[in-house]
Amino acid sequence: MARKKKKSFLFKFFWSLIGVLILSGAITASVFYGRIFQPNVSLNAQDQVYINIPTGANFEDVLQLLNDQGIIKNSSSFIWISQRKQYNDFSIKSGRYLLKDGMSNNDLVNLLRSGRQTPINLVFNNIRTKEEFAGKIASQIEIDSLELLTAMLDTAFLNSLGLNAFTVSTLFIPNTYEFYWNTPVESFLSRMVAEHHHFWNESRKAKAQNIGLNFTQVTTLASIVEKESFKKIEQPTIAGLYLNRLKKGMKLQSDPTVIFALGDFSIRRVLKNDLKYDSPYNTYKYKGLPIGPISLPSIQAIDAVLNYEKHSYLYMCAKEDFTGFHNFATTAVEHYINAAKYRKALNERNIKR
Repeated sequence: MARKKKKSFLFKFFWSLIGVLILSGAITASVFYGRIFQPNVSLNAQDQVYINIPTGANFEDVLQLLNDQGIIKNSSSFIWISQRKQYNDFSIKSGRYLLKDGMSNNDLVNLLRSGRQTPINLVFNNIRTKEEFAGKIASQIEIDSLELLTAMLDTAFLNSLGLNAFTVSTLFIPNTYEFYWNTPVESFLSRMVAEHHHFWNESRKAKAQNIGLNFTQVTTLASIVEKESFKKIEQPTIAGLYLNRLKKGMKLQSDPTVIFALGDFSIRRVLKNDLKYDSPYNTYKYKGLPIGPISLPSIQAIDAVLNYEKHSYLYMCAKEDFTGFHNFATTAVEHYINAAKYRKALNERNIKR
């Protein structure tokens, strides 16, 4: 009888032990599963966000970035899975990553460790100066603006393209380009050179040759045309007018070149005294095209020069109705009449500068 009781006790103890082990294993498995596969990315009602991991970042930098932006709910579980997947200082890949709400630690670490970053659509247009251009690029990707500006003005780089510090802006064609956020300066400039060569195809080169200008001169003229008028329908007419003046050896006498020379882009009315300002950009003072563009002209403006309108206009003046359009004239007398109407309209609106 005692033997049976002992046997029964051992039997119950054995199965109890098995039960405890199974339960313990289940709890442990549940904990591990939660650390690995349960959602740990919480984006506060957003479906997705981007994070930028800087070049040279270490694991602590990444962890702080995730915490500072409130992206992960549980730092310790992220650290735990990172250690086991060897996501550490030696495997950090910089770049721009798309994170989705509800991602698990496993998904998050796999993404960051893989380097599968999301490209950015880099856009630049309506830029006036090299400094402004460098700043615009640096505001969208990791490049430092001073580093970019320095590289743009490097003598070896400029000489290889037949450019100089005044014409380097003609290299950049305003558009939307796909880049990785951590693209280095050298790669960015190489891409811009390639895009420039692609833009200046045989057709555009032939048209430039037909009007007796090279691509830097076309771009410089296009920058003037665009600053004279953003009305696309007028730009070929304005381009034809300036080409007529160039052929006759007349000064271009473009107000936007004076404004660029003065460096005050808030000016709405150019005064007589401004026309005397000594600058190679002042086309009231010097004949021919200025030494470089006064902005980065759009593709539309460049093509307006290449496909200029043939006519006999030599003069233009903004219309007195302030619609942005212009009155064109073939004689100085006609122009003086148009200019008088515009000055009268400026005075009536009390626009003095």
